[in-house]
Amino acid sequence: MFNLDEIKELIELLDKTSVHELEIENEGSRISIRKPGKSEIVQVQPTLVASAVAPVTAAPSPVEAASQAVAGSNAPAVVDQTAGLHTIVSPMVGTFYRSASPEANAFVNIGDRVGEKTTVCIIEAMKLMNELEAEVKGEIVNVLVENGQLVEYGQPLFLVKPE
Repeated sequence: MFNLDEIKELIELLDKTSVHELEIENEGSRISIRKPGKSEIVQVQPTLVASAVAPVTAAPSPVEAASQAVAGSNAPAVVDQTAGLHTIVSPMVGTFYRSASPEANAFVNIGDRVGEKTTVCIIEAMKLMNELEAEVKGEIVNVLVENGQLVEYGQPLFLVKPE
């Protein structure tokens, strides 16, 4: 069950982002927070069955958007540098950490090979440290966020060249 302090912290965290809706399930409870305009609606419901996390698809990259905008025109074609790459996205709103502690090495760096179960980062939400796995076998080609940066649900974090 979520306590009042946790709910307040979630609302404050959501208020600092452009995210308009947040839903979290934890230990048999589910909380859904929506931000229409400037007000928040909070619902807490107990749940009996844990649900699987659905895959998240990222919004088109600026390069893809530019390619779509000039499609059909006489402008030269724009080449998408991310074509064929897998994007690892944030499954939640929180703080992105590249390592387990400030003194530790980063979980992964550009050029590192990863497997499906390789931990690539930690997302801290409500003082809970959530390890994020690559879920794809390949090579890290880009890290898209800075250590300690606040990330949003669905925000791209890493680009991986699948094997």
